[in-house]
Amino acid sequence: MLMRTDPFRELDRLTQQFLGTNGTWSRPAPMPLDACRVGDEYVICFDLPGVDPEAIDIDVERNMLTVKAERRPRHQGEDVKWELSERPLGVFSRQVMLSDTLDPAGISADYDAGVLTLKIPVAEKAKPRKIAISHGGGRKQIQA
Repeated sequence: MLMRTDPFRELDRLTQQFLGTNGTWSRPAPMPLDACRVGDEYVICFDLPGVDPEAIDIDVERNMLTVKAERRPRHQGEDVKWELSERPLGVFSRQVMLSDTLDPAGISADYDAGVLTLKIPVAEKAKPRKIAISHGGGRKQIQA
């Protein structure tokens, strides 16, 4: 139901981690995610610790789901002298192709404890349904 769109995304992530580069708006860093199906909906969880919920943008165009977020340093100014900075800053982005069996209009989002959780319902047209068969004078229900 969910398809990866960029097979080189993991290589980019490892390179950025090794080189210590931060994401920019023109070249955002990837964010880790987990995806699973729970009943009649897909659940996707994105790790975004330290990101202000106002700095998260979720967009769906056709069947492409895009999540962008920006993590800024907490303390800025002339008085701040950084001793150590290991937490990645900058822009993070992830795109997920949604299949036609999902309903992008029904997506809900929740952000708690640094995890953005999206729930995407399965479209009604993709759910199993019963089809009536008429033969002679009687009707019989079958599972489609």
